[in-house]
Amino acid sequence: MFDIGASEIFVIGVVALIVIGPERLPRVAKTLGHLFGRLQRYVSEVKSDINREIELEELRALKATMLDAARTIEQSVTSQVNYIDSEVKQAGAQVQEQIESAKQEIESTAAPVTGIQLISPAPPAPEAVPAVAADTTRANSDTSARPDQQPANDKPA
Repeated sequence: MFDIGASEIFVIGVVALIVIGPERLPRVAKTLGHLFGRLQRYVSEVKSDINREIELEELRALKATMLDAARTIEQSVTSQVNYIDSEVKQAGAQVQEQIESAKQEIESTAAPVTGIQLISPAPPAPEAVPAVAADTTRANSDTSARPDQQPANDKPA
C-alpha cells in the first residue's frame, strides 16, 4: 500500500520512542495496529462493493443484450409463423378452388345424364335345376353326410 522500506520504519520507530516515550509506546502501537486492521477491512469492503457494482452493471448489460436478442428471435419467429400461416391459407384457398372446379366439372358431365331415367334391373328368376344335376347333388350329399344324420335315401326303421 505505502512504499515504505525497512530503514524508514526504523527511523519512524526511533522518533515515536522519543516523542511518545517507552511507557506508552506499546499501547499506542497496539491502537495503531487495530486502526490499521480496521482500515484494511474497510478498504477491502469498499473494493468488494465496487467489484459487486461492476459485476452488477455487467449483468445488467448482459441482461439487456439477452433481451434484445430474445426480441429479435421473437420477431423472426413471428414473421416466419405469419409467412407460413399465409402460405397455408393460400394453399387452402387453392385447394378449395380446385374442389369447386371439380364439383362444377362433375355437375357439368352429369347434367346430360339427368334426363335419362335408369331402369332398375329385375330381380333374377330362380333357375330350374336339371334332373341330372339334382341326382348328382343328392349323391354328393349322401357321401358327405355326417354319421349322426341318416342319408336322404334311407328310410327310417
